[in-house]
Amino acid sequence: MAKKLYIISSGAGSDTYITTQAVDAIHECDVIVSYTKYAKELKNLIQDKELFTSGMTHEIERANQAIEFAKSGKTTCIISNGDVNVFGMATLIVELIDEQNLWDEIEVISVPGVTSFLATASRVGAPVSQDFAIISLSDRLTDINMIDKRVKNSLDADFILGIYNPKSKKRIQPYLNFLDALKSIDERIAIIASNVGREKEKITITTTTDLINKGLENEDISMSTLIMVCNSNTKLTKNGKVLTPRGYLNKYDMSGQIK
Repeated sequence: MAKKLYIISSGAGSDTYITTQAVDAIHECDVIVSYTKYAKELKNLIQDKELFTSGMTHEIERANQAIEFAKSGKTTCIISNGDVNVFGMATLIVELIDEQNLWDEIEVISVPGVTSFLATASRVGAPVSQDFAIISLSDRLTDINMIDKRVKNSLDADFILGIYNPKSKKRIQPYLNFLDALKSIDERIAIIASNVGREKEKITITTTTDLINKGLENEDISMSTLIMVCNSNTKLTKNGKVLTPRGYLNKYDMSGQIK
């Protein structure tokens, strides 16, 4: 039987959005590999496990360590916040397994999770019923010119746009470029969500105009923030929720009959 390496999505926040499949995989594992912050948030689930943690920017170290644990015969979980395939650890694990040609030795199992984009959508109403794009503004691994191009094209195409990793204290240029791109479109509803699923969760419904006007001084924008820019069809409901109509009532009447 192949040795097992689980790539676990812990969901947005702490353990608020973790799935039963992820919990079952953690219970099966002998050892947990995790970014230090995520391990602290999941301490009640992993307290009886062998644990390897490291800090930010040590992703390759953690991935290699997880692979080594799995090679040694220990069923291993590597934790990735949100969903493993949305700026998570899945791509790195699969790439390293492929580079080392370990497919016959290790069974790699990805467990999906609830991203902050989807968790935020559920908090504010129904903003994501049409086509959408998700873009990270981190230029640590992606060229800034490519990021700018993707943002511009998404806005031009009237996608609902989710922005991850908008800015840090030192990394501000991609966010400035994003704000410039917003100036090229008509005002849209925007949602700012920080620490989704955690005790300090804060979600604000605002506009792209407000984002532009506050610029870098916007205290709500950090590396823990998700920004959602809605499309030109999005509106507020009578009770202040966000709604992007799918288009049903354009085609059908209230009874479901075609107009």
